[in-house]
Amino acid sequence: MKTEVRIDKWLWAVRLFKTRTLAAEACKKGKVIIQHVQVKPSRNVKVGDVVSIKRNPILFSFKVLALSENRMNAKLVAGFMENVTTADQLELIELGKLAGQNGRDRGTGRPTKKERRTLDDFIEPVFMDDEGDWDFDTQNL
Repeated sequence: MKTEVRIDKWLWAVRLFKTRTLAAEACKKGKVIIQHVQVKPSRNVKVGDVVSIKRNPILFSFKVLALSENRMNAKLVAGFMENVTTADQLELIELGKLAGQNGRDRGTGRPTKKERRTLDDFIEPVFMDDEGDWDFDTQNL
């Protein structure tokens, strides 16, 4: 059994990237980090290394448990890596999911005029002064 494997091959083998080319490009762009150092695709990874992958705004971290150069069945991936992503990074995922929920059911079409006005008021509320006139702040425009 090998003691070291190229990082781009390992990332592809454990299904973190769909193709080896995408894994190599991520390495070249500085999105793959081993021990706080951005790595090239030819860098070797060893058992026990912690590989971090930047996917904005989250930094995923995985501990290498075993090595493989061949792509494997998804059921076998758990034996080759362990997800050690920190809790604060996982919280960012949940916040992103909540931000994506805007209250409209998918496939209901465009909002009606009334719904659009309600959304506009929620995003940018209209202010009126005591006399019922519009109170525009022209200095901030």
